Amino acid sequence: MREPEHRGPGTASGSVSGTAAVVLDGDGVVIARSERAATLLECSPGRTCAPLLGMLPRAGTDAGPAGHLMTAPGVDHAGRQVPLVCTFVRLAAAHAPGGAGAATQWLVLVTPAETAEEAAERDAQRRRTGLSQAAAAGIGTSLDMIELAGTLVNLLVPDFADLATVDIAENVLVGDEPPHFRTSGDVRLRRTAAAQSPEISAEDLLAVGEALPPVTDSTLMRPLMEGLPVLVPDVAVLRAALGVDPKALPLFVPSGAHSSIAMPLYARGLILGCVTVWRSQLPSAFGEEDAALLKDVASRAALGVDNARRYTKEHRSVVTLQRSLLPRSALDSAAAETVGVYQPAGGGSGVGGDWFDVIPLPSLRVAFVVGDVVGHGLDATAAMARLRTAVQTLADLDLDPGELLTHLDDLVLGFSEEQMNSESHAEHPGRSERSEPAVLGATCLYAVYDPVTGQCAAAAAGHPPPVLLPPEGEPLFLRVTPGPPLGVGGVPFEVTEFGVRPGSMLAFFTDGLVESRSGDIEEGMERLRGSFAGAAPGLPLDELSRAVFDGVRPQESVDDAALLLARIHALPPDQVAEWELDADLSLVARARELVVGQLSEWQLDELGFVTELVASELVTNAIRYAGGPVGLRLIRDRVLVCEVSDPSSTQPRLRRARETDEGGRGLFLVAQLADRWGCRFTGTGKTIWTEQPIGGPPA
Repeated sequence: MREPEHRGPGTASGSVSGTAAVVLDGDGVVIARSERAATLLECSPGRTCAPLLGMLPRAGTDAGPAGHLMTAPGVDHAGRQVPLVCTFVRLAAAHAPGGAGAATQWLVLVTPAETAEEAAERDAQRRRTGLSQAAAAGIGTSLDMIELAGTLVNLLVPDFADLATVDIAENVLVGDEPPHFRTSGDVRLRRTAAAQSPEISAEDLLAVGEALPPVTDSTLMRPLMEGLPVLVPDVAVLRAALGVDPKALPLFVPSGAHSSIAMPLYARGLILGCVTVWRSQLPSAFGEEDAALLKDVASRAALGVDNARRYTKEHRSVVTLQRSLLPRSALDSAAAETVGVYQPAGGGSGVGGDWFDVIPLPSLRVAFVVGDVVGHGLDATAAMARLRTAVQTLADLDLDPGELLTHLDDLVLGFSEEQMNSESHAEHPGRSERSEPAVLGATCLYAVYDPVTGQCAAAAAGHPPPVLLPPEGEPLFLRVTPGPPLGVGGVPFEVTEFGVRPGSMLAFFTDGLVESRSGDIEEGMERLRGSFAGAAPGLPLDELSRAVFDGVRPQESVDDAALLLARIHALPPDQVAEWELDADLSLVARARELVVGQLSEWQLDELGFVTELVASELVTNAIRYAGGPVGLRLIRDRVLVCEVSDPSSTQPRLRRARETDEGGRGLFLVAQLADRWGCRFTGTGKTIWTEQPIGGPPA
């Protein structure tokens, strides 16, 4: 009979192991045996096997007690007795020689029983294998250092250790790269996570969130600086060699612990932190195999911490850039009171390219902008910065919303060509590939509101329409004709004009506020409309914005979101004066009289001389070069605005007249006298405007 070659998991080196087989007759005589049985039992074929004879089942039974324990001598290399587990199986009856009746035969399987030491070693090996597998599966899946540290200590306790702590360098926690520490006294760590079994006493141990006191450099601590573990089989040795104030020892060493391992989180030659484990209830002290296993686990954790550090640094940079680019959250002007809110996705982890802006325009008008750049991270934020800067530059040209989006669309196409050219020449084209989608497919809505006329003009490039909340009545989505997203090219953007009553509110938002993984965007927009409908009348804008975010945005948001609320103002009629003049140069004197009289009525006589001169020059130029009718308008608020409109679409040009020139000094004179001046084109021609500071808001 051949001995099985398989060795079970409980096999221990230094002892005779494996399963032996013996076939006995009913009287305990050995009929056959395996080679292993000759070593385990003093039984020879044809002879009675005394150790097994007393264990044979009684006559008339089918089998003996499975797993019956017995002791047999001389089974290991040292001659020590080893407990054996014997299992009896009844074989088919065989006919005895000479025609006698059938004889009973038994198959006996004999296996060396596991010793206490072997059982303990097997259990320790099982724990080590389980920890290694769990570490490979669980560590490094998160880019949050706090979460990663918590995962690590929970893996180590309670199977591997009774107490585990993770301490991370303070500069690593904020995303900075740590310096090359020379001694342990230079390292500044902060407790980031801890886990313990209920039996260990660690009340005085340093709490999570606290900074570790410096540890004096010593022979014991020196291996840590080289990325090696410090194995302490006897904690008494650690207490003596730690080199800290005895009163501070409870901060470092839990009472009742008998052994410990400290393992640095070591990556790229830098110490990112340290993981320390202690045993108190687990009877066996930490050994070299445990230290090797912890080193493997800590190596995985160090890579995860380093990746999390890099992410933290980039995320911090993105947040700083995003906040620096967005305007102040609350603004108040003659046209509107505004509040803007931005929230990244995933509790701050998904900072992206959504933005809003409020841009003051000449003649007390204001532009509302909201946009959405594809993606998250630094690329999306940088793309958003380029678009926002472009919008501000184009807004300074005083273009209508449709024309502005057309120019912005051309710029995005230029960005795309620039990135593709960069990709073809760059050493790392992957960076360009990540940047390109962040610009292509971006959306934007641009609206201009005039508080004098109460009219608003808006155009959209692939962006959802704003919500209008009138002073009385239900909220509604404005019918702004959506154009294609930016970067498509070749498609005009249609301008929608609508009146807005004073006291109304406009809400501009990005799709991250209303879309979710499971729901339709139309459902989210309806939730948004309902949220405004259920808001208390007269609620402050900042409170309303928080209520909208809490009531509308999905709990697990997939995208960052921006919301811009604008409570609309209208300029009172007594702050505006306007006249229409025929194309007759003799009416320039009449224009001067009208301006001086109106400023006297507004008690702004100190501005009379300059304004009279400015209006005279602008009206004269309009009549002389553009014809009539000529519009003249004064607007009084924080500044005094003087506007002259004519039917010509020719851009006025500022130039310096020569001494012999008879004209050409009018516009130059206007530019010198006014605080600001400019020109914008309208549907019927152009308007030249000037601003002069009044020194304060009107009474």
